[in-house]
Amino acid sequence: MWWQNLLWGLWNGLTAWIILILHVFGIWLQFPLFNVKRNGNWYDFGFLIGSGSPFLGILRGARGKRSGN
Repeated sequence: MWWQNLLWGLWNGLTAWIILILHVFGIWLQFPLFNVKRNGNWYDFGFLIGSGSPFLGILRGARGKRSGN
């Protein structure tokens, strides 16, 4: 189902930053950063949303501090 791929992509995108940092230090190498078995349009879209969300939150917080809000 398309929504399952979207949710898996979102989850894997959110956890990708943690897994990436762990991979740099040689920890949890058995867990892939991107699940190629679920590769598809909805999974890719969810992964992009999930992996981009930490940056969107940081940018929104920095913009609010500059404007005095």
